[in-house]
Parts: sequence; structure tokens; C-alpha cells
Amino acid sequence: MSTGTGSGTGEGKDTSTSTSTSAGTGTGGDPGAGKPADTPSAPGVPDTAIPELVIISGMSGAGRSTAAKCLEDLGWFVVDNLPPALIPTMVELGARSQGNVARIAVVVDVRGRRFFDNLRQSLADLEAKHVTRRIVFLESSDESLVRRFESVRRPHPLQGDGRIVDGIAAERELLRELRGDADLVIDTSSLNVHELRAKMDAQFAGEEEPELRATVMSFGFKYGLPVDADLVVDMRFLPNPHWVPELRPFTGLNEEVSNYVFSQPSAKEFLDRYTELLQLIAAGYRREGKRYVTIAVGCTGGKHRSVATSEKLAARLASQGVETVVVHRDMGRE
Repeated sequence: MSTGTGSGTGEGKDTSTSTSTSAGTGTGGDPGAGKPADTPSAPGVPDTAIPELVIISGMSGAGRSTAAKCLEDLGWFVVDNLPPALIPTMVELGARSQGNVARIAVVVDVRGRRFFDNLRQSLADLEAKHVTRRIVFLESSDESLVRRFESVRRPHPLQGDGRIVDGIAAERELLRELRGDADLVIDTSSLNVHELRAKMDAQFAGEEEPELRATVMSFGFKYGLPVDADLVVDMRFLPNPHWVPELRPFTGLNEEVSNYVFSQPSAKEFLDRYTELLQLIAAGYRREGKRYVTIAVGCTGGKHRSVATSEKLAARLASQGVETVVVHRDMGRE
């Protein structure tokens, strides 16, 4: 159920290719749900009745309403533009619904800017009541946001008498701290509506989730770093298949290119050691409650070395029980 609509949509041309790698072994259960059995719940509310909570926020025009609609289609109870001070009350009402409202998604956007001072207190109240919450932040480049606002001929909520870019800059500053606290950041600069929905489905669809979800994204440094990357790997220390005439037309998805890349000195050793490092990092992420990680693997053009390495790395993660999505952001741009 939704009580309102937002203005953001994930638009723009996308040249990326993505595949999904399911975890070979999962832990089962929802890592974002539940709480220790020996911790008290909100007064008068049974432990099992406390609903799961997702807070959707981000830049205006980045796709908040699309993300919210996707969760609504997955059976979540969605509330748009709820003042942050009312979030604990909403959760308590859901807890008293006798299981009828098990999952709540709240959209918090810039239109409620005067309430953002209350958000930190509300999050503290939820933690005190042992309510599991996740923050999803929708991000997009300034260029993409300007294009989207111009296409619908609407002003930015914060531009006032200024330009659209002034409103975007003000909003980024306002949301800076919230973005840093986000459990999941989705960059919609090159995503259309359907691709954004697919990303949300990958994160929230299904009754069982692994402990950690990973996106392994190949990219080309000459096209810029992915803004939503948590970790960045540079594969330019390996010889470039671009300079091998018979390999140049192919990509890292082709066996010939992959075999060439991993026949190079240090390639396999790097993969082995980096996989071990990710095990250490993943354990820390789980302890800190982080459930989503984006690993960006780069080379010069995002066509050969980064693609081949991303595929190998994703397979390693999946074999360790991490549900992994592979995205080749820049493959095909040349």
C-alpha cells in the first residue's frame, strides 16, 4: 500500500551488461530481519511482531518512487514522504497489526527537509527498540539529474530562485550524512526504470537471503570511477589484450581473452589473495551490519582484463555463499 508518490525515476541510456550468480551455499533466513531472542521489544509488543523496516532516500530524480513501487509490488507496506519523527510510531502500529504488516518501507525525501533533524533521533529510538532497519540511498550524477528535471519541465525542490544545479548541490549537502549511513547505495545515472527495478528485485525479492550480497562491476578508468563502489580494484598491472590483434575484437567474456589474462604472471595469485582479503572484509561488514557491497574492477577501457577478472571473482564469491550480481558497466562502449 502506498500513501503517495515521489518524483524520481531511474532514466538514461545504459550500455552495461549484467548477470546474476547465485550463492552456492547460503545461510538462509533474512539477514536484515530478526533480533537477539534475549533483547526486549517495544513495550507491549511481542518480539516476533516487530516488522522489518527499509528507509528509502536519495537525490530527487534518482528513482526513489520507482524503488518504493518495486517494494510495494513485493508486498511491502510503503509510506511516501513520512516525517522521520513518525517512523517509530509507524513501526509500532505495524507491530500491533498481528503480523499483517511484516515489512514497512518509508520514503524520506527532501520535501521533508525540516524534519531531517529528527531522523537521527528516530533511528536511535528504533535501535533502542531492537528494530532492524536498512537505508537504501538512490544516487545519480548531476548531469543525469539535470536532464531528468529538464525532460519533465519541473523545478528542483530546493532550487528556489536559482538554477536546477543549485538545488542539486544544496540537496547533496543536506543528504551527505545520510548517504554515509546507507546500507545500500544505488547509482541510477545509467539505469532506466526497468533496470532499477531489477536491482531492487535482486536485493529484496525472495524469502531467503544470504548473509552478504555483492555486486562485482567491471569498468573502464577512462570512463570514470563508479560512484557507488565500496572497493576498487585496478587490473592495469596485467598486459592489455587490446594490443594482441587476434584478441582485440573480443571481450573478457570470451574464453580466449580470459585464458590470456589468467596466463599472465601474478594474475591467479592476485585473484587468490584478493579473495582471501574479501573474506576478512566480509566478516567485518557482517559484524557492522553491512549487507551489501559493490566491488569495482577496473582496467583501461572496461572490456578485457576487468571483465575477465570480474567473472572469476564473482564465481569465487558465489562458491563461498555470497549471492553475487555481475555488471559490466562499460563493455560495448568502444
